[in-house]
Amino acid sequence: MSDRSWLFTSESVSEGHPDKVCDRISDAVLDAYLAADPQSRVACETLATTDHVTIAGEVRGPESVLKEVEQIARDAIRDIGYEQHGFSWKDAEIVCRLHAQSADIAMGVDEGDKGEEGAGDQGIMFGYACNETEELMPAPIQFAHKILRTMAEDRKSGKQPNFGPDAKSQVTLKYQNGKPVGLDTVVVSTQHAEGLSQDDVRALVEPYITDCFKTEGWNLPSPDKIIVNPTGNFVIGGPDGDAGLTGRKIIVDTYGGAAPHGGGAFSGKDPTKVDRSAAYISRYMAKNVVAAGLADKCQIQLAYAIGVPEPVAIYVDTLGTGRVDEAKLADTLREMVRLTPRGIREHLGLLKPVYARTAAYGHFGRVPDDEGGFSWERTDLADELARTFGVSAAAE
Repeated sequence: MSDRSWLFTSESVSEGHPDKVCDRISDAVLDAYLAADPQSRVACETLATTDHVTIAGEVRGPESVLKEVEQIARDAIRDIGYEQHGFSWKDAEIVCRLHAQSADIAMGVDEGDKGEEGAGDQGIMFGYACNETEELMPAPIQFAHKILRTMAEDRKSGKQPNFGPDAKSQVTLKYQNGKPVGLDTVVVSTQHAEGLSQDDVRALVEPYITDCFKTEGWNLPSPDKIIVNPTGNFVIGGPDGDAGLTGRKIIVDTYGGAAPHGGGAFSGKDPTKVDRSAAYISRYMAKNVVAAGLADKCQIQLAYAIGVPEPVAIYVDTLGTGRVDEAKLADTLREMVRLTPRGIREHLGLLKPVYARTAAYGHFGRVPDDEGGFSWERTDLADELARTFGVSAAAE
């Protein structure tokens, strides 16, 4: 690799960001349908603005869930922490416009060839992994998420009551020869209690920045490159400050711009929608390639046609860091994982109500849990991949 350096930046937004409020509600509705019937079909979109939420889309599942949608939305808003003038879980207007799934789409999905249902839509999906962090994720997005996640934990526990739910972060790292080597700039904007000055908010936020990077051995940047609430005041936030929509933070959801995104959003979609499930399996395969020590970076693209079960193409790119033939690697992965919508769901166990937890702080780089959440972060293929390609030991 050539001796060169550069800066790279990624951003995150908190669970109280207006778009993330909508992602959370959409995924909470999805979870309710899957809990009632794992075969439910859901495409749920949410809009939020001052004192109002509209939930719309197509569903196929138990009609009893429709009666619960308003309370599902209120519970999600309450858990995020919105009980303020202009947007509160108690009295925001909740309008439900969910309706039956299109018969034409249902036919194409349910009656695909080869005895399997077809993909829920055409599209391209990307997965990515790299060895910059323990989670095999790009470092800038992981740090951006970490700052906001720890701030939210302290806000919700009562340790830091002066923070509001709405917040954004941005992390710029220095790279040398393809590896992150230092911190250049950090930006954090957070909603806060009325009456706090910009200096007050900075004093509250700076410890979270310091804590985020304390194990990296990097020097913190100069004070002018730690930017906190640059507008000077951030009391009005969330959907009262800016309208929110499901699916508008797809780069935050994935790799922070370090890898391509196929274009489709995730939240509110059941796993027959390959926008979601194929992006998850692509990440899973890429992560296992890197965990196996076959490459330092791996990017995988899948492409589907609506109603067709098998992907029309799979492309593996190790971005100049690979130690094995990429075409053989693609063939091997396709043999190890059945890449039809049903095959993906079964391999990752995706018909469980595990999606609300994905709605903030990234769908990737998370820890698999006992309930089946983040199953696509497992590295259970790594040893077999290492043996197949004659690698002595999988990467730690």
